Amino acid sequence: MGREFVEIFDEWVHTYDESVSGKDKEYEDVFVNYNEILQAVADGAIGPVVEFGVGTGNLTQKLIDRGLEVTGIEPNRAMREVTEKKMSNTVIIDGDFLEFETEMEPKTFVSSYAFHHLTDGEKAEAFKLYGNLLPADGKVVFADTIFETEQAQQDKIAYEEARGHHNLVEDLKREHYTTIPAMKALIEEAGFQVEFTQLNSFVWLIDATKKAEVAPTV
Repeated sequence: MGREFVEIFDEWVHTYDESVSGKDKEYEDVFVNYNEILQAVADGAIGPVVEFGVGTGNLTQKLIDRGLEVTGIEPNRAMREVTEKKMSNTVIIDGDFLEFETEMEPKTFVSSYAFHHLTDGEKAEAFKLYGNLLPADGKVVFADTIFETEQAQQDKIAYEEARGHHNLVEDLKREHYTTIPAMKALIEEAGFQVEFTQLNSFVWLIDATKKAEVAPTV
């Protein structure tokens, strides 16, 4: 459920905001248009919202700025503490994409730079869960690294290896990045219609809307 990656963020918590601002040259391309990417997620949401992988609260703030009610889900304790200090009035609880509790009835689930912590099987399980929890026309709006094909993924790894970006290459090999065809299939299987929009050379916006149930004909 992505929990195997939680401890990594004990290290990232102190440098994450520097990395997303482009100061870490190895990850610079991953975070190109970072603010615009978060804004695209926030603009696609309708409240109330559950946000997975709150991190240091950058997307959370954009959701709040839109006047949306937000419950944040974050499995890393250090990240939760950072965001709670920034936004004392925001609810941030321990949980993950598959195991979480909230008193609100969400109309949108959002996330940025985190869904790749789940295997494709877990991603499918997650979308089925969200389909059960959302009303008709409820939404899932995620921004994450996806590849158009498996070959494109291997080409990106080779390209970053040639640039000497060993930490980034390790991430690309270790975590559960998937392809657009695989993602599209599991999302549609869960009863959503979905659109993909590329936002930089790594990140795509996944904008999924739950289909209304069709009443049986008599």
